[in-house]
Amino acid sequence: MTQDDQYLRLLSIFHYVVAGIAALLSLVPTIHVAVGIGLASGAFTDPREPFPFALVGWFLIAFGSIFIACGLTFAVCLFLAGRFLSQRRRYLFCLVMAGVACMFMPFGTVLGVFTIVMLLKESVKAQFGVQDGTGAGAGSAQAG
Repeated sequence: MTQDDQYLRLLSIFHYVVAGIAALLSLVPTIHVAVGIGLASGAFTDPREPFPFALVGWFLIAFGSIFIACGLTFAVCLFLAGRFLSQRRRYLFCLVMAGVACMFMPFGTVLGVFTIVMLLKESVKAQFGVQDGTGAGAGSAQAG
């Protein structure tokens, strides 16, 4: 096992760990959704109030749900990137997810930078089957 293999194995494991952390943190807006459901149903307010609490409730439900969906999507994609790293497949997906992970401070930033550094090495590109440097594998269709 070469040093690159060991580093890619570690990066794969760290992708799983950061994906778990991201999934857990993406469920925090569940509190907002629960409060929004309470406001929209009128459980917390008097229905004769002039302020539209139901509208605020629907706002909390909508944005909380969007944040949860985006966070879980990010976590699944990060998990898949870790899986593809261990299988030496989908080079471009792994590279893009490494860049996206840099926005997830502080763990994703460290993970993303190290992943980008590893994926840009020629020996690692060869393991993924990337010859032309564009991220297209050996099985991609060649124009011309």
